[in-house]
Amino acid sequence: MKLQRSEPLPPQSVLASLEKRTMVLCLFLFVLTLAVYNPIAHSGFVSSDDNPYILQNPAVSDGLSWSTVKWAFTTVHAGYWHPLTWLSHALDCQLFGLNPVGHHYVSLLFHAANGILLFLLLLEATGATLPSLMVAALFALHPQNVESVAWAAERKNVLSMFFFLLAMIAYDRYARRGGRRLYAAVAVLFALGLMAKPQIITLPCVMLLWDYWPLGRMFNKTAGEDPGPIVPRSFFYLLREKFPLFVLAVIGSAITVWGQRAGGAVRTLAEYSLGSRLENAVVSYTKYLANTIWPVRLAPMYPHPVNLLPVGLVVASAFVLVLVTTLVFLWPDRRYLATGWLWFLGTLIPMIGIVQVGEQAMADRFAYIPMIGLFVAAVWAITEAGRTRKVSTAGLVTVAGVILATLGTVTYRQLGYWRNGETLWRYTLSVTENNYMAHDTLAMVLGEQRRSDEAIVEFRVAERLHQYPLDQILTLGVYEESTGHPQGAIEQYTRVLQGSTDSKLQSAALTHLGEVHCRLRNYEEAKRNYDKALQLDPGNVGALFGEGLLAERAGDSALAAEQFSRAVKLQPTDNGFLFLADALRQAGHLGEAKSAEQIAEKISSNFNQARKTVQQTYQIFGFHVLETARTAAASPLVR
Repeated sequence: MKLQRSEPLPPQSVLASLEKRTMVLCLFLFVLTLAVYNPIAHSGFVSSDDNPYILQNPAVSDGLSWSTVKWAFTTVHAGYWHPLTWLSHALDCQLFGLNPVGHHYVSLLFHAANGILLFLLLLEATGATLPSLMVAALFALHPQNVESVAWAAERKNVLSMFFFLLAMIAYDRYARRGGRRLYAAVAVLFALGLMAKPQIITLPCVMLLWDYWPLGRMFNKTAGEDPGPIVPRSFFYLLREKFPLFVLAVIGSAITVWGQRAGGAVRTLAEYSLGSRLENAVVSYTKYLANTIWPVRLAPMYPHPVNLLPVGLVVASAFVLVLVTTLVFLWPDRRYLATGWLWFLGTLIPMIGIVQVGEQAMADRFAYIPMIGLFVAAVWAITEAGRTRKVSTAGLVTVAGVILATLGTVTYRQLGYWRNGETLWRYTLSVTENNYMAHDTLAMVLGEQRRSDEAIVEFRVAERLHQYPLDQILTLGVYEESTGHPQGAIEQYTRVLQGSTDSKLQSAALTHLGEVHCRLRNYEEAKRNYDKALQLDPGNVGALFGEGLLAERAGDSALAAEQFSRAVKLQPTDNGFLFLADALRQAGHLGEAKSAEQIAEKISSNFNQARKTVQQTYQIFGFHVLETARTAAASPLVR
């Protein structure tokens, strides 16, 4: 299908009528999207990324301020540098607090806006109203996009897409009119999108596809064809034209890799071999294709296969990809096929797993931009086939309505699984196999609800399915200890000691073992663990506090004060100074004790709570007589 832009402009009355129709269709898209996504009003936060992004991130949850702006632009947090996303979350917290409804509705508004922008982009580029509307409606209502809208932490997805589409609209106008201002607008919008999420780094390549179809700028048109207002250019001209945009893409990629390495999200070849990554990439392409065509058993996390995938599955997937690619290029006069298919293949490259980030094999949110290419290819192909076979417009509209009604129904149902964290992750376990990530996240949700026994069951299932790094095993031990499972905690700490050669990690495990043995009243064993911890790491503050508390319990206040003094020099906290003040007072150094207590009160954010927490600490260490004059605070061993 080729653009025809050589006709004379219609009269003003016709233009006004077209504008009015466009506005009505945009309003229709907006209302339809909000109606289908209405269950989002009942959705809550679902743990996982919601915690580090919003709930447990004071820089965001405290609301929007200049300090937040500075933090957003100067910090890599949760493996990402995306300041606009952080500011968006902070603004939500400023407006709605931690009420999830407001957060979800803002994401929904962005998604609805993206559907409208997609419609306007296609309409302006092709002049085809119904196909453009159908593509936009498919995008707006497809169940695979529920994750991007209903997961609060995925604001970055809908926000970056918003700037992606604005940049595409600006580029479409630049291609028709030229001008530095329009090109600058493209670059600025691209940069803003990268600051929301770097998934849009392929935008310059998408613009090259847009040059091929529908703009027709790439390669000369056939002899005798009216070129219209768009001047055909060579591929190399168009490539040079986008050089500044490619530079932005490279910068965005470099910042992303740096940030995710700093956050420990990039996996090594020892963890996932190159062969397993390539196999997973080939199979994932076909799964994304299948999920777009038949969106069932969708899940927020698809685990990476532990072993190599079956050869038959990899070969069959590769055959499908090669076959579709071959068929697309058998019809060079139907450029929309090549544009749509290459859009799908190309925009998935950053997320397909060749550079493995995180543990997932694939994710529905990764298809948010790529699926548009499939919709464009399919809708334009069906439209042209219908025209060739003289199928009535009413017939095509009826079929389209049935498809959209079906997708909308599935999306409405899918949103119900996002009601809360427990519902979502139990559903995920029902539609996936060996999903240790879902078990792990469900355990965290149960832990937040203080259902610790159920949480530990889920943690242990996750352990059987996945070989966790030793630092995460240490964290699991801390959780077992804090929820009243000392023997389970001892097992986890012992695993760390047996498996690690890192002296600091071993020292941390020994310190935690010391605390567990204090809880069990095995004070001699606790002291041996603290001694070994300090031999491995003399700067281990937790071990210094543990030894100090044991010394104070034994009546050696001078040794206790010495250990606490060493600790506060390394880590000057209110807890440490309150412990020091208490030991000094017991040793008879009242003036020094008063000074330490004043420092503690000065730096403490909640001095009264610190006094209450210390009583628990002394109980752990076997202090049966607690003097009301004690001015100690929370031990670093009490979390």
